[in-house]
Amino acid sequence: METQTVLIISDEPDFSRRITARWQMERNVPTFTLLSGELWPRFAVDIFDVAIVGQLRRDLLSVVLEPLHSTGQPIFCVGQDAATAQLIKDRWPRVSILRTGECQETAHWLETLVLAAAEAVHRSRAESRARTADMACSTLERQATLGRYMLEMRHNLNNALTSVLGNSDLLLLEPGSFSAQTRAQIETIRNMTVRIHEIMLRFSSLEKEMNAVAQQAVQDCGKSYAATVGV
Repeated sequence: METQTVLIISDEPDFSRRITARWQMERNVPTFTLLSGELWPRFAVDIFDVAIVGQLRRDLLSVVLEPLHSTGQPIFCVGQDAATAQLIKDRWPRVSILRTGECQETAHWLETLVLAAAEAVHRSRAESRARTADMACSTLERQATLGRYMLEMRHNLNNALTSVLGNSDLLLLEPGSFSAQTRAQIETIRNMTVRIHEIMLRFSSLEKEMNAVAQQAVQDCGKSYAATVGV
């Protein structure tokens, strides 16, 4: 299982401690990277699943949020005053803002944050897996297209190989017409032609094997379905 990474940036040490301590109560605990606003420009982290930003000096907001926002990853901003919260909404619209003063209980914002961030981590990884699967699917589709083209063209290629093989055999049947070096070259052409023909036969064999496996899978699926519905 891939390790999930949560980036926490705040000038309040207790902020990071409370979040990590609360997250330990969850079933899936990610890896945490903790930085202060001052350290962020020097130790910027490119790879993370979700970022949580606590109280920062106003002059550090742009330094921290601008590169985070550009990554496209989920970002939570906690404990900002009304004016700062509005600034963040206007400049970095993807940032989710949680005002601790709006919560009736002190611990309520922490519960909300951890649950929301955990869900964001899960969704981020799911989207990453989906993108990876899409790329793999595209690669397989290209390979399948190439494979179908090769199977469709094998008859034409076999005809060409038959012509090369037949003509090389005819040339070799004329002793004394060529030098020893030339005959060796013709024999090489003939042997390579035979080898290519064997490879094409293997393609045909693989096609039959794959079709047989596909048919068996369909039959097994049908039997499983019939057993499930009680037919």
